Amino acid sequence: MCTDIIEYLQKEVRARCEAPSNKFGIGCYYHIEAVVKNAELLAEKYGADKEVTIIAAWLHDIASVTDYSLYEEHHIRGAEIAEEILGRFGYDIDKTKLVKSCIKNHRGSVRSACEAPVGKEEICVADADAISHFDNVSSLLFLAYGTKGMDYETGKSFVLNKLKRSYAKLSEESRKFYCGKYERVMGIIGKSKTINI
Repeated sequence: MCTDIIEYLQKEVRARCEAPSNKFGIGCYYHIEAVVKNAELLAEKYGADKEVTIIAAWLHDIASVTDYSLYEEHHIRGAEIAEEILGRFGYDIDKTKLVKSCIKNHRGSVRSACEAPVGKEEICVADADAISHFDNVSSLLFLAYGTKGMDYETGKSFVLNKLKRSYAKLSEESRKFYCGKYERVMGIIGKSKTINI
């Protein structure tokens, strides 16, 4: 395992997330960190290349935290940034291609069924990205209420719908694996009510 690269990426991603130019704030770092943890877990479960999966997970949102104007195509630009960073380390060319493929295919919202991740590593990163929302519900609440200024019911619907879409993006095997987490989180948010004091 290339621990020097992984340690560098963790520090670099955190620095970019802490930069004043990052419109997503530090919450994005916690999202990425959750993606890494879930991607590593899934790589072990599915027998994927753990090193490639972890590197791709650290880099999957690098473009959007670097420059907000890249957000719409951050999966494409992120692959380019990954190639540049990994090139500086002299990282294996074939593994770099696989990292780039993971980054390009991590966004369920911009791909069609024919573009679904096919390799184990791609599936791990895409599924880890989707399930990470369940590990960081507070960031979705902040987005709904803090950033978008939604009222209580609109914000609750926004968060529930985002979580439903994220769960639906998972591969069939990961949906089974994460079913308990999905049910617990949806149960908590779905049952929450306004309390008048």
